Amino acid sequence: MSGEEYDTDMDYSDDDCCYEDYYNHEDDFDAEQLDPSKSDPEHFVFDCLTVEEVERLLNESVETLSTTLQITPSLAKVLLHAHGWAIPDIIVKYREDSSKLLVLSKVKPPHSPELFASRQVRHILCPVCVASQASDKFSNLACGHLFCRECWSMHFEVQIIQGISTGIRCMAQDCEVLAPEDFVLTLLSRPNTRDKYQQFAFRDYVKSHPQLRFCPGPNCQVVVRAKEPYAKRAICNVCKSIFCFKCGTDYHAPTDCATIKKWLTKCADDSETANYISAHTKDCPRCHICIEKNGGCNHMQCYNCKHDFCWMCLGDWKSHGSEYYECSRYKENPNIAHESVHAQAREALKKYLHYYERWENHSKSLKLEEQTLQKIKTRINKKVMNASGTWIDWQYLLDAATLLAKCRYTLQYTYPYAYYMEPGPRKELFEYQQAQLEAEIENLSWKIERAETTDRGDLENQMDIAEKRRTTLLKDFLEL
Repeated sequence: MSGEEYDTDMDYSDDDCCYEDYYNHEDDFDAEQLDPSKSDPEHFVFDCLTVEEVERLLNESVETLSTTLQITPSLAKVLLHAHGWAIPDIIVKYREDSSKLLVLSKVKPPHSPELFASRQVRHILCPVCVASQASDKFSNLACGHLFCRECWSMHFEVQIIQGISTGIRCMAQDCEVLAPEDFVLTLLSRPNTRDKYQQFAFRDYVKSHPQLRFCPGPNCQVVVRAKEPYAKRAICNVCKSIFCFKCGTDYHAPTDCATIKKWLTKCADDSETANYISAHTKDCPRCHICIEKNGGCNHMQCYNCKHDFCWMCLGDWKSHGSEYYECSRYKENPNIAHESVHAQAREALKKYLHYYERWENHSKSLKLEEQTLQKIKTRINKKVMNASGTWIDWQYLLDAATLLAKCRYTLQYTYPYAYYMEPGPRKELFEYQQAQLEAEIENLSWKIERAETTDRGDLENQMDIAEKRRTTLLKDFLEL
């Protein structure tokens, strides 16, 4: 594949048009304006909240439970954190059997205030530091285990240094009673340590809340709140990160969270083998000259003999369209169950490499097409400077490039999905739709890279076809 070099000097920001921007402007389509929840399988209602807004939200829940059950806010936090902030469930359980609920939350009924008076103890031996001190120097949790305040304070500081906050337990052996927030803060004297504890506690509260998720973007403080039970694609309105709300990793539709975790683990374990077969260069199937892939499109044209072929299977591109599914589909060996153990192992590796090579190829194509997007921006900038139209006149080229990235991203994540699918009619349907999407993406990529000679109407029509293929596949196979 040959590509023209362009200047990279620009007088606008790289943020003018990107993959995230395309998702943020999906409502430009008329069909999605009517009812996004039905027309867009990735539609997901959520809010991006600041730390202050989340603190107010959590405090409202604490106040509600505290007032309803007539308990301290500190105990209310323990109960909410232990039971996923499900206030109705906690209220029902508490009213049915308060002692049972307290045991479930690892908090036992407190001792009588007359504890020390009844024992008439002036000095007590601390089990940790083995020092005898006056009883007013001791404190205890609901379990009644007494320790001097200095030992409590040291215990808390050690736990906080390790990043533990809501999980701090009593120092007594095998005691699982948790230390409430007010008890910890009362015994912490250093302001920095108190601040760290509150930060860690806030982190734990958010993580335990089913409707909240920290944005995984670097140094981003946004917390995303889901407004519906089935979490899908979330987009941070600050750092523009796109991620799966359910698991917090990179967005991976149509593959479900458990499957993508298995796939990424397998890729990490077998990376050396996969990298060995995933080469950057291949020989032209006609003239055998070495070709380096420098663009995202898999439709290759040899710069030497002008032969058109597929980068993945090296087949003739002219006959490739009608048989495209043969390139993306893995052909299972029907007799593999009767083969030797070594043969089955080789077949398993062959299958994995088939899917990994295509997964990795689309990942590389996405990076190469980012360069194409920058080149398009530069070309548009030059045209505008030369009075050859306005930015609005050439906006369709940017739209095409961002849509291509969106479609290819989805296509990349279809390969882990296909790898773990059981053979059968459903997999055949999936592979058919996958192949159709791949064919339209390659057509779109080919036309974008040759935008100077591509008719605008033809390009926009190809955009519409590619997006419809992507949406159809997700509607049929998106896993929640």
